[in-house]
Amino acid sequence: MLDPHEFAHHYANINGIRMHYVQVGYGPELIVMLHGFPECWWSWRYQLALFRDTPALAKHYTVVVPDLRGYNETEQASWGYELDVLVQDVIELIRAQGKRSAIVVGHDWGGNIAWSLAISRPEWVKQLIALNIPHPALFAEAIGRNWQQMRRSWYIGFFQLPWLPERMISANDYAFIERAFLGMAIDKTPFTPQDIQIFKAAMAKPGAATAAVNYYRALVQKGTRGMFRGTGMRVTVPTLLIWGERDMALGKELTYGTERYAPNVRIHYIPNCSHWVQQERAPEVNALILDFLQEMTQSGNT
Repeated sequence: MLDPHEFAHHYANINGIRMHYVQVGYGPELIVMLHGFPECWWSWRYQLALFRDTPALAKHYTVVVPDLRGYNETEQASWGYELDVLVQDVIELIRAQGKRSAIVVGHDWGGNIAWSLAISRPEWVKQLIALNIPHPALFAEAIGRNWQQMRRSWYIGFFQLPWLPERMISANDYAFIERAFLGMAIDKTPFTPQDIQIFKAAMAKPGAATAAVNYYRALVQKGTRGMFRGTGMRVTVPTLLIWGERDMALGKELTYGTERYAPNVRIHYIPNCSHWVQQERAPEVNALILDFLQEMTQSGNT
């Protein structure tokens, strides 16, 4: 069983906040992995263990996995939950590692940030790997037209309310967290009581629930603040989209047409798998990531 204390923990002043991140490996190629809601760095534990425990990978890659702004051990700032600021957080994290670009991997909200970084600041992204998060343009198209997805996304509207979402998240010793993982997962065995407690403790940090909900508030209330202007929403870097097909929050149909915006994309669907794809099907996801990285290395893109 993995333990959080087995990994190397670091802190850095990033874009006006104190950011916590976990790091494995010591190689020249930087990989940044971004978690989603309602998670923390621990959602990438199986991928961190892979790059830590495989000598050839540790020698070639440095993997950095932050707690996103406001989550867990990263500062719960009162500002900065707009999408353009979250993207800048990642840029500054890459810069803090002494790099000018990275392979960026993101799931859920972290995937939205990763897509947005690749669209708006492509010079910072060597390759993009997104997990169970659609291209932002396709999600925007679905809201207002895809009634099934609008029902799935009911919570986005609920999260616009003051204080009530935080009360719901924290009620009954953060039972929401357990329901989110065990209620959605098809295979519940990767989520041990220890894992659930780690995610609960992360969300129970003072201000963390408000910070997590503020991502949704800022997106609805302030939009993208012009960060995509002139981009055509295009992603030009090599992209891998991994999708658990039984995602209760995001429908598989949101992936259809991704190549219109990301012509260099390949999509891999994983049947009988939920939204929590990199945790629930870690061996398969790890193999897909490694195959993609190896192919990019052989083609000279890394």
